[in-house]
Amino acid sequence: MIDATISGDRLLARCDALAALSETEGALTRTYLSPQHAEANALVGGWMAEAGMTVRVDALGNLIGRRDGTTPGAPAVMIGSHLDTVRDAGRYDGMLGVLTGIEVVEALAEAGRTLPFAVEVVGFGDEEGTRFGTTLIGSLGVAGLLTPEILSVRDRDGVALGEALRAFGLDPALWTTAARHPGDLRAYLEVHIEQGPQLEALGEAVGVVTAIAGATRRAITLTGQAGHAGTVPMDARRDALAGAAEAILAVEAVARDHGVVATVGTVEAHPGAVNVIPGAARLTVDLRAAEDPARVAALADLDGRLTGVAQRRALALSMDTMHDSGATPCAPPLMDALSRAIADRGGAAPRLMSGAGHDAMAMTALAPVAMLFVRCAGGISHNPAEAITAADAGTAAAVLHDTLLLLAEDCP
Repeated sequence: MIDATISGDRLLARCDALAALSETEGALTRTYLSPQHAEANALVGGWMAEAGMTVRVDALGNLIGRRDGTTPGAPAVMIGSHLDTVRDAGRYDGMLGVLTGIEVVEALAEAGRTLPFAVEVVGFGDEEGTRFGTTLIGSLGVAGLLTPEILSVRDRDGVALGEALRAFGLDPALWTTAARHPGDLRAYLEVHIEQGPQLEALGEAVGVVTAIAGATRRAITLTGQAGHAGTVPMDARRDALAGAAEAILAVEAVARDHGVVATVGTVEAHPGAVNVIPGAARLTVDLRAAEDPARVAALADLDGRLTGVAQRRALALSMDTMHDSGATPCAPPLMDALSRAIADRGGAAPRLMSGAGHDAMAMTALAPVAMLFVRCAGGISHNPAEAITAADAGTAAAVLHDTLLLLAEDCP
C-alpha cells in the first residue's frame, strides 16, 4: 500500500507541467542554460520550497533543494537526476527522478519526520549534452571532475559555455564552486525510467540497477579502391562497403558471443555514387557492458575479426576510439536497501543493468550510488511516446521513501 501522502497522480501532473516548458512548439526540447531551463528551475524550485526545502541554484545552473536532518554536519543523502532533454523528448527521462525526490521529501515533511541526515534533491542542468555536445556537465561539475576547458566548448551557434553561464545570470569565474566534497554526501540515489523492456516483461513496477554499463565508441574506416561499377570484375574488386557489411555482421556476432550490446549507428560510403564501387567506408561502433572485463574481451575479439575482414578483402583498416568509459557499479548496501524496500511492498525486486548513461556515473566520485528503475511502456525512451503509469510512479516514490528510512536506521 502506497502512503496516502505520496501521490503518483501528482508526480505525473508535475511531469506534464514541466514538459510544457519547451524551446520548440509541439515538441519537448529543453537545453542547458536556455530560458526554458531557467523557467524549469523556477517551477521545480517552487515545488521544492513547498516541500520544506531551502533552494538554491549553483554556479553551473544546477537546482538544489535541501531539508536538514537532526544531526548537524552529518553527510547528506542526495536524490537527483536531470532537467534537460534531448530534442523531441519524452516527459519522464530525467524529470521523473527529480520530482520523485521532491515527492519523498514532501511526504517526510507532512508526516513531521526528520531524518538523522539531510536530504538533498538536485535537478542537474545538463546530462544529455544536447546543446554543447558534452554530456553530464551538471553532475561532473558537482563531482569536481570538470576542467577549465569546459568553459570554451561552444554550441551550434558558436556560443561558449562561459558566455551562456553569464547570459543565464551566473558568473563563469565561479564555476568551480559547484563542486562538492566527498564528505558532504553519504549516498546518491537516482530514480529513472528503465529505457528498456525488461520490467514490463517481468510484470514489475520497479527494479534495482546493478551497474551502469561502460561504453566504448570507435570510428572504423575501411579503404579499398574506387572503380567503375560496370567494368571492374567482381573478383578484382576492393569494395570497402562490402567489407563494411561484413564488419557490421562481425559486430553483431561479437556482441552475442560475449553477452554485451553493440551497435553500428552510422555507415558512410565514399564517393557515394550509384555507378562507382565504394573506395572507402566509415562506420561507428558503440559497445557496452556492465562489467569492464567483458567489454575489453569483446573489443579484442572484434579487433581480430575486423582485421581478418580487411585482410581477406585487401582493404586498409583504421580504428579510432572516440569515447571510452568504464562501468559504474552500484553500491551493494544501497542495492540491498532498495531491494528490501521493494520486497516489503510485495515486489520481486529484480536486478538489471543500465545500458544508458546517467548522472550517477559522475556522482560515484563523491559517494556510493544506487539507482531505481521504473517500468515504462514498451521500453521506449528519448521519444514523445515515453509512458509510465501513476501507480508505478507512486510505487517508485514509496520505495525511495522507505529506503531513506532504512538508511536512517543505520545512523548512530
